[in-house]
Amino acid sequence: MKRMSRRAFFASFLLVALVIAGFGSYYASAHPDGLESVAEKTGFLDTADDSSTAEGPFADYSTKGIDDARLSGGVAGVVGCLLVLVFAGGLAWTVRRRGPTEGSDERLETADASPRTEA
Repeated sequence: MKRMSRRAFFASFLLVALVIAGFGSYYASAHPDGLESVAEKTGFLDTADDSSTAEGPFADYSTKGIDDARLSGGVAGVVGCLLVLVFAGGLAWTVRRRGPTEGSDERLETADASPRTEA
């Protein structure tokens, strides 16, 4: 069995994440979230103030300017997914590139890789 390369794995992961975000977001946002549902049931939903981002381009799981609800939610899901992946990937890349810090014991890294013998 042939192993998948790292690049192919990440490309597949990205494709699956974007498909889920694009198609699944329409179905996931059809029902209110937990807090909104409880507020609706207990009767204090009408006292909530709008968020400062309520007029933003992706407010309420939709994309401003796109009238089709399914397409609007799909675009918002894909853009949100890409933003999270870029942010998380950039953070991981930054942390990985830092290397050992001053005062860290580099011997620990090599000691774990070498076989241990009991005397």
